[in-house]
Amino acid sequence: MAGHSQFKNIMHRKGRVDAVRSRVFSKLAREITVAAKMGMPDPNMNPRLRSAILAARAENMPRDNIERAIKKSQGGDAENYEEIRYEGYGPGGAAIIVEAMTDNRNRTASDVRSVFTKSGGNLAETGSVAFMFDHVGMVEFDAKVGDDDTMLEAAIEAGANDVESDAEAGHIVYCDQGALAEVSKALEARFGEPRKSALVWRPQNAVAVDDEVGEKLLRLMETLDSHDDVQSVYGNFEVSDALMSKMG
Repeated sequence: MAGHSQFKNIMHRKGRVDAVRSRVFSKLAREITVAAKMGMPDPNMNPRLRSAILAARAENMPRDNIERAIKKSQGGDAENYEEIRYEGYGPGGAAIIVEAMTDNRNRTASDVRSVFTKSGGNLAETGSVAFMFDHVGMVEFDAKVGDDDTMLEAAIEAGANDVESDAEAGHIVYCDQGALAEVSKALEARFGEPRKSALVWRPQNAVAVDDEVGEKLLRLMETLDSHDDVQSVYGNFEVSDALMSKMG
């Protein structure tokens, strides 16, 4: 009986992992299709598409899936997605930005508002929290590509503004929005293909919260991120290492 229960538990976990993986691939494919439709289907001529493909590779998305998403953008049956940014406040007053891609604005707005409300937060007007963030380019590399000084020197030469390095998390290079493609290519020429290259919302100041509030915020972020229409979620708060390990 114990063995049977353990098997069911393993299968349940595998089902959850497969479901998450499928959702991630779906979001990546949507971004690839939209990027290719808005620009050219050649990643060498379309920085946004190139960034989307890098993100897909980082998640081990099969090449066939990537090529299928690009081809879909060139067909007449490609869905028309609208890009929308939602802004709100979570528990403790933390500022949160949600980037979504939807074919039904009313449905997505209603769903996002409901998630904020149930978490003890509230959805706010566009622009109400964005001023607390900088919209910048970000390029990520694994720590193994070089030490902190080497990456900092290379980033400055490439035209970047700032670098955050960590022995485990790796290197995160920040630059102006318009310089992302140039900085990314310059660093790739030296260190190889980056782990990620994208436009992100970087908080100007991160506010430390206690574990009780932090847990509510992390669950809110997780719920938002799990929505099919949500592409990215950003917050301006920091939680303790102990809570991150607990929620991990």
